[in-house]
Amino acid sequence: MEYFFFALILLALPAAAQTRRVVFDYQLWAEAQAELALKNGDYLLLSLHGENTPAFYSSVNNRRLLGFDTRGAALAYEHFWNDHWSAGATAQYTSVLGAAYVLPEVLLRHRSPVGPLTFGQRLGFYRTFPVRDLNAAVGQVQNWLTLRADLEKLLPVGGGVALRPRLSYEAVTRVQFQKNPAFIEERTINYTSLRAEVGCRLNDYVDVTPWFAYTTQYFFALGQFNGIGQPVGGGRLNLVTPVLGLDARLTLFQGRAAFERRQLPTQH
Repeated sequence: MEYFFFALILLALPAAAQTRRVVFDYQLWAEAQAELALKNGDYLLLSLHGENTPAFYSSVNNRRLLGFDTRGAALAYEHFWNDHWSAGATAQYTSVLGAAYVLPEVLLRHRSPVGPLTFGQRLGFYRTFPVRDLNAAVGQVQNWLTLRADLEKLLPVGGGVALRPRLSYEAVTRVQFQKNPAFIEERTINYTSLRAEVGCRLNDYVDVTPWFAYTTQYFFALGQFNGIGQPVGGGRLNLVTPVLGLDARLTLFQGRAAFERRQLPTQH
C-alpha cells in the first residue's frame, strides 16, 4: 500500500511511439507563501502564484499585472493523522489571459523513509469551474485527477540552515463521468511535470526554493495532408515547456514561538 500511488504513475506514463514533440519557449514561475503552523501538527497555507513567458512580451506590447500572464491565489488546509499519512483541501482562483477559474481540490498524501531519503506520494482530485472563459467550447466544469511522486533529502549545513534537494514527477488526467462532445479524442494522460529543486531553509521561518521543470501537454493533433493527399501531420503531439521557478515561504507559528513539526516542501 505504501507505494500504490507511485505504481499508478508508472502505469500511466505516456507512450512515446509515433509521437511528435514540440518544445516551446521557457516560462518563469514565482510563488509567495504564508504558512501558519498549528500546534496539533496541521497547517494553513495562503499562496500567490504568477507565470510569465518572456518571449511573449518581447514580441507583443502587452504588459500585464506584475508581468504575469497567469496569476493565482490559493488557500489550503492539511491535517496529519500520523508521521506518514495526511489529507487536506485547497481552494484556488486562477486568471489566465482574460479567463478565470475556481479550482477546489481534495488530496491524500503519504510520506515514508526509503533508506536515507524520504519518499512522498500525493493523490489529488479537483474540479475546474469557469468564472470567465474566452472559449465557449470548454467553458464548463471539468474533473481532474493528479498523481505525484517525489524523493527528497534534508541536509542540515549549520547555523540553522538546511538544504532540501528534491525530485518530483506528476501526472494529470481528465476524469469524464459523462462523455463530453467537446473532447472527442484525448490521451490517457493530459499533462506531466518533471521537477528538480534545491530548497533552502534559512531558519525556522523562511524557506526559498529555486527549481527547474519540464512540463508536457499531451494531445491528439488533427490530421494534415499534402497536395496529393498524403498524411504529413496529426496523431500524437507532445507540447513541452521548460520552466524556471522560485518559491518563497514565510512560516508563522501558533503562539508565535517556533516548535518542532512536519514541514512539507514548498511544492505542496
